[in-house]
Amino acid sequence: MNKQYFAYVRVSTAKQGDGASLDAQRDAITRYAMKHQLTIAAWFEEKETAAKQGRPVFSEVIKKLHQDAAQGLIMHKIDRSARNLRDWATVSELQDAAIDVHFAAESVDFASRGGRLTADIQAVIAADYIRNLRDETNKGINGRLKQGLYPFKAPIGYLDNGSGKLKTVCPTKGPLVRLLFEEYGRGDHSLLSLVNRAEALGLKSFRGGKVSKTCIEKMLANPFYVGLMHLRRRGETFPGKHEPLISTELFSRVQQVRSGKATKKVTKHNHTYRRSLKCGKCRRTYRAETQKGRVYYRCHTNGCTKGTVREDRLEHELGKILRKVELTACQTRDLRDYVGRWRDHMRKLTCDDTIDLKQGKVRRKREQLLDALLDNLIDKTTYQERNAHLLIQERELSEQKEKQASQQDLSHSLDDLVELLQNLYHTHTLANASEKRQLLEILFANLTITDKKLGFSTQNWMRKAAELATILSGAHCKDTYRKGQQFPVSVTEELCSLLTCPEWQAMRELYHTVHDRQGESRFTKSQFQD
Repeated sequence: MNKQYFAYVRVSTAKQGDGASLDAQRDAITRYAMKHQLTIAAWFEEKETAAKQGRPVFSEVIKKLHQDAAQGLIMHKIDRSARNLRDWATVSELQDAAIDVHFAAESVDFASRGGRLTADIQAVIAADYIRNLRDETNKGINGRLKQGLYPFKAPIGYLDNGSGKLKTVCPTKGPLVRLLFEEYGRGDHSLLSLVNRAEALGLKSFRGGKVSKTCIEKMLANPFYVGLMHLRRRGETFPGKHEPLISTELFSRVQQVRSGKATKKVTKHNHTYRRSLKCGKCRRTYRAETQKGRVYYRCHTNGCTKGTVREDRLEHELGKILRKVELTACQTRDLRDYVGRWRDHMRKLTCDDTIDLKQGKVRRKREQLLDALLDNLIDKTTYQERNAHLLIQERELSEQKEKQASQQDLSHSLDDLVELLQNLYHTHTLANASEKRQLLEILFANLTITDKKLGFSTQNWMRKAAELATILSGAHCKDTYRKGQQFPVSVTEELCSLLTCPEWQAMRELYHTVHDRQGESRFTKSQFQD
């Protein structure tokens, strides 16, 4: 009766560039068994790196051999079984237990003392090879990280573009991931409800399935989305060159919500204006209740007026307020006129080659100064003093050029400002519940209810925008600005500071999110210039 043997083949999941494929290993073992008249009772294959201890299929093979399920084991090569010394010790114990061990690609008599010694030496060499390979791999990984490149699989929301290339934001998944961060940071969801929200948005995992709760947890805790690369096992963080998907402020807010340091993450009823209204007398937050299919808001403080406000009437009053604070037709026209003339003015400045000529002149002076030093016409001290003065001039000219370019970019942002401020009511009507709450938070410092009447005070940036719109419509200001006049310094600086404030940036992003979802076309820059 022929002896029954197990055949074991393995390939590493890591792309190590060595070894043979599973098919090649099978062919070699089959030929070896036929040549030596060995019967293969069962095949076992494993796709796992042997640099780490613990291979489930290999352990199963060893267990069955000790249970006399077969008389021996055939493997392709020694390094397929012994890339770490502990596993090699397990293989060696098989021979001590009178279990035959054969290697198809190596002429090693494992039953003899000399063959055993040869195999031991090869096993040690294989173990040393994998240790060196691991060290070299870590060097390569560290090199990529220091270059700002992420050498691992891109997280959800980013695309892999090949080895040695930056991860880029996925045009489909990226906005969905950003939206999940924003909604979780506002306290609209728990982790479980965020999983359902991700499914409703159509966000899929890498395998095309539903995004799990564990995946959401890892995503919310991953600083990769703010431009950092964190290695959890090593506890190291590196700055990345990839485009951040969210701001550091939003990421910090999400971490506060995750740690329980922020407000409650989910409510039973997601009313539109929850936590947005305060009592004008006690300053406590109005609470929402659902009665007979309608939503009511009222103050629960003892001693306060128990009057309630229906949500539909509240919606109507908010619409009136938004109509009141948005730009009038006259203000819109005058502000567009100012934007157009300012853009033309900045375009002329950036096209002016005066600064370029001055920079060229300074560079030539520095070259002449260096030549004078080399020809011993001036001493080193004189050279350093004059060169320092020219470097300061060169830096001043660079700053002037950068300032002109930045102001030209800001002039384009004014287009969005005008469009947004004249469409506040329309934006409110198109927004969903969470977006309406965010809109009110950005626009108003306080929304109070006193005797069923709605009062408000706008945020600083809104007050500043209203003042500038009034000034540009012809009202008196300290610069005595009038139409046709050049651009007052204070007005221009106020506009620039307005366009760089975080509230405006948040409002701009919200505005585009709401209108893009509705498929509405926004005003083009050419329309503003007309």
